[in-house]
Amino acid sequence: MVTLGAIKQNFVSYKNKFNKKYGYEKNYSHSLSHIAELTGIKLSALQKIYNKGIGAYKTNPQSVRPNVKSKEQWAMARVYSAIMGGKAAIVDKKELQQGRQ
Repeated sequence: MVTLGAIKQNFVSYKNKFNKKYGYEKNYSHSLSHIAELTGIKLSALQKIYNKGIGAYKTNPQSVRPNVKSKEQWAMARVYSAIMGGKAAIVDKKELQQGRQ
């Protein structure tokens, strides 16, 4: 039987996966421009993904998890998810492709 505690222990955020991949401490926060520099994805593409995250937060508040405290936090989580191959990578595929050209 899997307990909630076990799930929380095994949960690794896309932000923390990003930090591990690029050699930063767990929970280290990056700016969009720093993420662009590290990944080679254009800042304009990351900004589009970020803005889609802001819009999703505002237009679909029932989908926002209770631990998310701001639209900016939700938007950055979307950016990390898109970069690290999470669900946002599928939704934001066009932006990622354009950002890598």
